[in-house]
Amino acid sequence: MNLETYYEYCLSKKGVTEHFPFDEDTLVFKVGGKMFALSSLSQWEKGEPSVNLKCDPDKAEELRAQYDDIKPGFHMSKIHWNTVNIIKDVSDSVVKGLIDHSYELVFKSLTKKLQTEIIELEN
Repeated sequence: MNLETYYEYCLSKKGVTEHFPFDEDTLVFKVGGKMFALSSLSQWEKGEPSVNLKCDPDKAEELRAQYDDIKPGFHMSKIHWNTVNIIKDVSDSVVKGLIDHSYELVFKSLTKKLQTEIIELEN
């Protein structure tokens, strides 16, 4: 997966916004004001892309056991976040599935009112 594919896939989800809340390097995608994906742009430029994604704790453990390139979240809660090294042994389809999972976890944590507002948005 390249940066453009990652970027467009995250932005294709309903209600997603992009931010740089920490510095000029860390691109953060949010839904309903809550983070679901973040990544260092300089790491992509160096050819070492990775992305932090929210994950169900049980699923996170399973993924870490299954893939050498899925680790506990770097600078994040190690229980609820994974760091996925993109160009290693994790396929694009798996990465997209993990982005979907992260988005859904965050979306479901939003208030019903906010969920409804997002669902009713036009893409």
